[in-house]
Amino acid sequence: MKILKSDLFGRVLIGEERGSPVIVRDTSTARWWLGWLARLLCRREARALAWIDELPGTPRLISAEASSLRREWIEGRPMQVARPRNPDYFHQARRLVMALHRRGVAHNDLAKEPNWLVTPTGAPALVDFQLATVSSRRGPWFRALAREDLRHLLKHKRVYCPERLTARERRILATPAPHSRFWVATGKPVYRFITRRLFHWEDREGAGDR
Repeated sequence: MKILKSDLFGRVLIGEERGSPVIVRDTSTARWWLGWLARLLCRREARALAWIDELPGTPRLISAEASSLRREWIEGRPMQVARPRNPDYFHQARRLVMALHRRGVAHNDLAKEPNWLVTPTGAPALVDFQLATVSSRRGPWFRALAREDLRHLLKHKRVYCPERLTARERRILATPAPHSRFWVATGKPVYRFITRRLFHWEDREGAGDR
């Protein structure tokens, strides 16, 4: 197996089974004081992938154990590398996010460009569901999270395809949810200090700093 990422929460590896590539998230190498959190996030991702039920554009869950999971490999380049400027990419990406929400899953980490892939056909795909929220009721809290998923997609559209933003999309961009404003004002500065100043890495898969 080849290591794609190694950090305080464990490793992400790529291997091969029956001629097809697979991704393995292994938390057994996590720091002892973060092992419980790494396992929690791993279980969270496994639950979300199982709930999605093989939605096209998301990885299929192959198996899950207490401290690891195996999921399908999706071929594609991360958004920050592919830099998609085709309006159709963002149209399809919006449909993918809405399909995710209809199945009762909010991704909660779509602000990160590496979580967005551009497949060889130019279509969008999503990975890294560690922070995903699963809800069968889709109440007010879930709807607020779902709206933030959409807003983060629109932030990427503003970078790569700004001329195609609609007036409604600009209004969504201008009005982040209260919990998002609270996080930016309080939690995010602390998070950045810990990760960048103390641990000397940025939480971006594929950034080459871990």
